[in-house]
Amino acid sequence: MDGTLVDSSYLHVYAWQRAFDAEGVPVAAWHIHRCIGMDGSKLVRTLSNEAPAEVQGRLSDGHSRYYRDVTPLLAPLTGARELLCRVADLGLQVVLASSAPDDELRQLLKVLDCDDVIGATTSSHDVDTAKPEPGILQVALDRAGVDANRAVFVGDAVWDAHAAASAGLACIGLLSGGIAHAELEAAGASPIFADPRDLLEHLDSTRIAALAPSR
Repeated sequence: MDGTLVDSSYLHVYAWQRAFDAEGVPVAAWHIHRCIGMDGSKLVRTLSNEAPAEVQGRLSDGHSRYYRDVTPLLAPLTGARELLCRVADLGLQVVLASSAPDDELRQLLKVLDCDDVIGATTSSHDVDTAKPEPGILQVALDRAGVDANRAVFVGDAVWDAHAAASAGLACIGLLSGGIAHAELEAAGASPIFADPRDLLEHLDSTRIAALAPSR
């Protein structure tokens, strides 16, 4: 959801940077951005250079605190709601495979305001380690009741593409999280679109439309 349906990636960068600064662990914003979409615990371990457990805990708590401060800035990405509605209209299930904590997930769902077309969701509580590990995607598949060959994952980070590959899922990439086309492609995402609206406009040419019952 973050960076794919909701314009939140750079708000997470800000929140993480504030959290690291508060702990006296300077981390450049670009380095944080490179890790957005990664499992939160792994992000902390990576960027803190395996800091003591108590420091890692404060970093995670700090991120949550600073992120809450900027949630009024959250907004759906252009075309996000229309894309979800179109997928549902095709007779397909919409499952949001998020690894966000429950409180952040509730906020994202509120911003999207598409509960009537969302069949299921996941959160950080569903797995011990999220992306790039494939567990969260397997939970999503289980909740949809389908195999990987009857699903398509849409993501905006290289971690999304790596997780999809490990789960045996086709992955469509979006540039709306701020990751370069070439990087998403190298990670296994294909095709790649600018944002949800761009995907919506070309949906009929993708595997998503091909999976529709009427096809």
